[in-house]
Amino acid sequence: MKKNTDSEKSKLDRKMVEKNRRMQMKSLCFKLASLIPPQHFRASRDILSQQDQLDYAASYISQLKERIENLKGRKEQVMGMGLGNTNHVMDTMTIGSRLPVIDLRDLGSSIEVIVISGLQKNFMLYEIISILEQEGAEVVSASFFTVGDKVFHTIHAQVKISRVGVETSRVCQRLHELIY
Repeated sequence: MKKNTDSEKSKLDRKMVEKNRRMQMKSLCFKLASLIPPQHFRASRDILSQQDQLDYAASYISQLKERIENLKGRKEQVMGMGLGNTNHVMDTMTIGSRLPVIDLRDLGSSIEVIVISGLQKNFMLYEIISILEQEGAEVVSASFFTVGDKVFHTIHAQVKISRVGVETSRVCQRLHELIY
């Protein structure tokens, strides 16, 4: 009699372990499917079986891997072109010797400001943004990135009142005063 209850208990334990495993797998499949953008599914995620969701996820991951490889190739190609071109090397050397650099482009109803500085030059991006706003431009986007020992700042702004415009020479003068 005792053997029967032990074997029944063992069966119940195995069933519970298996049930927990299935629930865990279902939860992980749901998490994986939620990470895939909806446009990669041909049907609603709710309608698809777990197998279909896993197939779409595998396909999406393969596409991402392929995209990464393409981008790596493009990056190597661009880096190779930069190293092979002596004019580019000379430009980089001369820019490095006369940092910071300010380039302000008046694009009619918008302005693009590019500032290249060294890592040791301390000014805040918000200071450039405040100058633009004080001069009548509304900043649409601002970003920066670092390459080697250079920091590239790019700010795009639109003129608030198009008939008044922005005095770009005054903006340029104020930026020079800030940065130099």
